[in-house]
Amino acid sequence: MKTDSIAWPQVRKRMPELNPGRFGPATSQQTAYSTQHESSPGPVNLALLVSSLAIGLAVDQYGGLGGQLLTGACFWAVFFWLLKTSPREWRVPFYACLVWATAGEIYLSLVWGLYTYRLQNIPLFIPPGHVLMLYLGLVFAPRVPRAFVALVPVAAIGYAAFALINDFDTVSIPLVVLFILCMLQPEGRRLYAVMFVASLMLELYGTWIGNWVWHRDVPYLGLRSANPPLAAGAFYCVLDVLVVLTTRTLQRLPTAKLAPATIQVSSGEENSSGPGNSKDAQSVGRWSPLSLGFGSDKWTN
Repeated sequence: MKTDSIAWPQVRKRMPELNPGRFGPATSQQTAYSTQHESSPGPVNLALLVSSLAIGLAVDQYGGLGGQLLTGACFWAVFFWLLKTSPREWRVPFYACLVWATAGEIYLSLVWGLYTYRLQNIPLFIPPGHVLMLYLGLVFAPRVPRAFVALVPVAAIGYAAFALINDFDTVSIPLVVLFILCMLQPEGRRLYAVMFVASLMLELYGTWIGNWVWHRDVPYLGLRSANPPLAAGAFYCVLDVLVVLTTRTLQRLPTAKLAPATIQVSSGEENSSGPGNSKDAQSVGRWSPLSLGFGSDKWTN
């Protein structure tokens, strides 16, 4: 039976560190980790991402077309900054997220018509914005408590029952089912729980200031939507699942040479054989995004 692949913070034991270069656990000579050596993500990157999301959406809303283009340029600059400063094994998931997010936005907004952006387009900042959200999820996922991971789906199911009884925001009912299906994958539960909540906060902020609006009537399904639907985070979780599947598929290619760096943790210090050994490499600490399902390794509590 599978277990959650991210070690719980309170469990103090030595655990195998992931070797992204060969997508398998490193040998005992390579690395070992004790949770007493916790690392923290680079505060500069976290502050940059949060301020970009908060200020960028406001600039888009109140700056007209010029503001939207400026926000797009800033988000893309942050995206490339993350590629430069993040551990190397994060890069393929970032690119996969960028591609799937672009396709998803085109379908959900322009084809299906679930929501519409302010200028009735797909703003240039939206695809890299999804990567920024994924980065935040990868950073905070290993740091949330077990109770949080259990509480999020319980709250989601409770809201779905409320929506069904009151015939309100009924599109959230299948979205909650979709979210629960994502949560059935133990290796990604923490990430999905974090993304479900974080994306809801972003959706509430974006719809509040008017960057986009969810339409009340859901096309083709006969369901109704709040603005935003409180289970909109399920779409972000599905995006993460697609990123996982894409990365795993690329790993299986015989000529694939993904993430050749090996992150080693010893006495609280991180080393990398590649350029991803920046401050934000510390955010990996005792885990890797590959352990969220981007690789085949499973850590056992």
